[in-house]
Amino acid sequence: MNNKYALPKEGGLVLGSTPRDILRRYERVRTTVCESEYEGVTRVADVIVKAIRNYNEIFLPNEIYEDQQPFVLGLTTGRTPLGLYRELLRRYEAGEVSFKNVAIFSLDEFYPIDPSEAASRNYRIREELLNHIDILPENIHMPDSTIREDRVSAHCDSYDKAARKIDLMIIGIGEDGQIGFNEPGSYVKSTTRVVKLTHNTRMVQSKSFFGLEHTPRMAITMGIQTIMRAERIILMAWGEEKAPIIRRVVEGEISPQVPASYLQEHTNIEVVIDEHAASLLSRTQTPWLVGPCEWTPKFTRKAVVWLCNQVQKPILKLTYKDYIDHSLGELLEQGRTYDQINISVFSELKHTITGWPGGKPNADDLTRPVSANPFPKRVLIFSPHPDDDVMAMGGTLMRLAQQGNDVHVAYQTSGGFGVDDSIVIQCAELMRELGQGDCCHEMTELIAAKQPGAAEPQQLSAFKGAIRRSEARAAVRVLGLEPDRRLHFLNLPFYEQAGVKKNPLTEADVEPIVALLREVQPHQIYAAGDLADPHGTHRLCLEALLGALEQTADDAWRAECHLWLYRGGGAEWDLAQVDMAVPLSPDELMRKRHAICRYISQKGADGLLSEQPRELWQRAEERNMQTAEAFDKLGLPEYQAIEVFLRLF
Repeated sequence: MNNKYALPKEGGLVLGSTPRDILRRYERVRTTVCESEYEGVTRVADVIVKAIRNYNEIFLPNEIYEDQQPFVLGLTTGRTPLGLYRELLRRYEAGEVSFKNVAIFSLDEFYPIDPSEAASRNYRIREELLNHIDILPENIHMPDSTIREDRVSAHCDSYDKAARKIDLMIIGIGEDGQIGFNEPGSYVKSTTRVVKLTHNTRMVQSKSFFGLEHTPRMAITMGIQTIMRAERIILMAWGEEKAPIIRRVVEGEISPQVPASYLQEHTNIEVVIDEHAASLLSRTQTPWLVGPCEWTPKFTRKAVVWLCNQVQKPILKLTYKDYIDHSLGELLEQGRTYDQINISVFSELKHTITGWPGGKPNADDLTRPVSANPFPKRVLIFSPHPDDDVMAMGGTLMRLAQQGNDVHVAYQTSGGFGVDDSIVIQCAELMRELGQGDCCHEMTELIAAKQPGAAEPQQLSAFKGAIRRSEARAAVRVLGLEPDRRLHFLNLPFYEQAGVKKNPLTEADVEPIVALLREVQPHQIYAAGDLADPHGTHRLCLEALLGALEQTADDAWRAECHLWLYRGGGAEWDLAQVDMAVPLSPDELMRKRHAICRYISQKGADGLLSEQPRELWQRAEERNMQTAEAFDKLGLPEYQAIEVFLRLF
């Protein structure tokens, strides 16, 4: 299923008339920004297929080159290339490319690890691509992750020599600038070797191993020099979590603390990213510093909010000199004076604030974000995991229910993978105290028999899902919602039927959402508008919802239906994007805290606590209070906390 999620375009650089040199004036490496991951992998697949064809046309028909080696393709591991693997497989099945004359070299692998484990770095390359194409087995080269420790260094030397001529290298990037497992501080002339993984890297990878204690401490990786020897390199990145490091790699100085920055010195390197990974590049973040822009209302708001932060002034105190000194003279040439712009942007932001997220009955709604009619509204809130709803919009959910709207919550996955085994044992021991000793014994045995990196037994997964469902019921009850009639647990197959790795979306994930939409026929839909990893749970849940909305596009109820996006995780919408802001009083914020605290399984498990030292409620309150503070700094009313939303349609 291709990407369906994209935010509305709100002005920006006038690309058609902007010379390429101006567009890339701050960029030290050639960078292509694609609208979505799908567009990006299509571009990279085009390059790979064309390169293989050109190579074969030159060498295969000519007897002079009878000893010519196959085309050598270096492939990265991890989640970044999953879409690319699937696109290459599609093209192979369509007869567009053959891999008979292609050799594959994998970038890295954990050490030690059984290559048949689902958590192996190379397991997905085989499952998603290599097992389904006509590549010759002798042309598949991957680090041997089972070799004895006294022989691994010699193996790395041999692997490095074999990978001396790579025609095209496809790589991803870690959030700390890693390429492969070349951690910050890696030497520019490093070759294929065994490396010790940092604590941060192991924490990131620990989700695939069901805990840090089971996560490998070492890995085999191509070195910086090995990668730089490739004739051509393409670095891919998708999602906003990669935006900070992409900015450092593309626009920053070369530094051993950002290993990927060494790529700036390669003569044939291209960075291919989606719009979310490009969100902090100058051409996206501050395009008025780059070239001519289209000044839509929201884009003007973006510039004014940025200017306020630069000069540390509220909107209505900005001066003509502030605009001129910060390269916003073009905005003043659009027909309005600086003070007219100030008043306009101030009014826009003020009108996003409402205490009636479902619309205020019998009110003049000309400047309100939500219409008064119909009232009450049927509201359907989609939550990727149990807890995303109360974390991101618990106060708004409470307001919607208290004000008489018909509120439903749909949990798209069970969230069972987020429950630590210690919580299962704790709950099972409670059942033993209540006379259910067999269940306690069964859960204890299942946990003891688990293999690191293997899929969890179905009974254990079901028990974890039950824990999350009971917590969800308790949380919404705190907010005034009746759980027995208003909660829907969809258990989408892409999550529930997967092991360590999530499955791709299918129609089976869309069908239950279509059924629920047609049952509720909502006037308002709320969903997690995640800009992060396109293969992460939040994004897949949103893609499934958008697929369902496509199928219901002609239903009569859709004429009055609007989709509002909240942000999942710890991020929040930029104020330039906000269409509705719901303020919370101190008492409402406290009640939201009480609801979040019902998620006991997310509160104190060792693995979760070590990764996130702050509790869920602390992160939620900090986010909402920072948003309120941002409004206050712009000169708008001061509130204790604010939840914000973007309207997609």
